[in-house]
Amino acid sequence: MGGSHRGATARAYVAVSTLLLLAACSAGSAAPPPPPEGTITVASFDFPESVVLAEIYGGAMEATGLPVRLSLDLGPRELIQPALQRGLVGFVPEYAGSALDFLSLRPRASSDPESTHAALRAALARVGVSTLGAAPGQDANGFVVTRATVRRFHLETISDLRPVASRLVLGGPPECPDRLLCLRGLRSVYGLRFKAFVPLDSGGPLTIAAVTGGAVGVALAFTTDPAIADRGLVVLRDDRGLEPAENVTPVIARDLVRRYGEELVHTVDSVSALLTTPELVALNQAVAKGRSPHAVAASWLARNGLGT
Repeated sequence: MGGSHRGATARAYVAVSTLLLLAACSAGSAAPPPPPEGTITVASFDFPESVVLAEIYGGAMEATGLPVRLSLDLGPRELIQPALQRGLVGFVPEYAGSALDFLSLRPRASSDPESTHAALRAALARVGVSTLGAAPGQDANGFVVTRATVRRFHLETISDLRPVASRLVLGGPPECPDRLLCLRGLRSVYGLRFKAFVPLDSGGPLTIAAVTGGAVGVALAFTTDPAIADRGLVVLRDDRGLEPAENVTPVIARDLVRRYGEELVHTVDSVSALLTTPELVALNQAVAKGRSPHAVAASWLARNGLGT
C-alpha cells in the first residue's frame, strides 16, 4: 500500500480540492487542477467504517497498479453523490438502500438485496455511474436505546415508541431530519413525534455516549457498530420495514470502468466477496480499539492476499 500520494498530506489535498471544485461548480469561479486523467479518486463518507472500506478498496486497486487517490472522511451523501455525478470523485463504497432512496423522489429500496441492487444500478446508470457486485455484508441504520429505557417503556419494536416518543429526545447525524431513512421516515412510516432532535455525529462515539449517558433517549446507530453490544444497547426491531437492504456496494464512474475494464472489476469484486457482516463488525472493532483506519485496512488486505 505504499506510494507517496497515499500520505496524509495528499489525502487532505484531495479532500480540500474536491470541496473547492464543488464550490466552483456552483459559483463559476476558477477551480484547482484535477488529478491526472484516469486517476481513481476513492471517496468515503464521514464515519470510520466508510473510511476503512475506502482504504481497503483503494489499497486493493493500487496493489494491481491502478492509479488511486483517496478522499477520506469527505462528508455525507449530500456532498459525495453530486461529486460522483460530476466526476469530482470516481469511486465510493456505498450502502445500497440508502443510496437508492437518496436518488429517488420516494422510497424505492426494500429489504431484498437483489431487487434493491437492480434498482440502484438503474438509478445510477441514468447519471453515468456504474455499480459493481455488492458485498454480502450489510450495515443498516438501527435505532438504539438503553436496556433501562427498554424496561421503563416496555419497548421491543420501533412501533412501541409511538406512545412515548413525545417524552424522548432523538439523536442522530445533522442530516437526519431530512433523511427518508431517519427522522422523516420515523414520522411518515411510524408516526413518531419526538420531544426534540439533537444533531450528533454519524453513528459514532458522540452518538453512543449521548444515548448511554441519557442525553438522548433514542439514537441512530449503525448495526455493525461493536459499541452496541459492548455498551449494552438494544436495537429496536424495524417492524414496519423502514430500513432497506444496505449491502456494501461499490459505485464508480462509468468512464473508469471503460478505461480499466476487467482488471478493475475483478479487483473490486474480489474485495466485495469477502466483506461479510461479521467482517464489517470486526473492522469496526479494530478501529474502536484505537487502530487507525489505514492500519486496519492494511492488515485486512495483507491477511486476504490483496495488498502490496
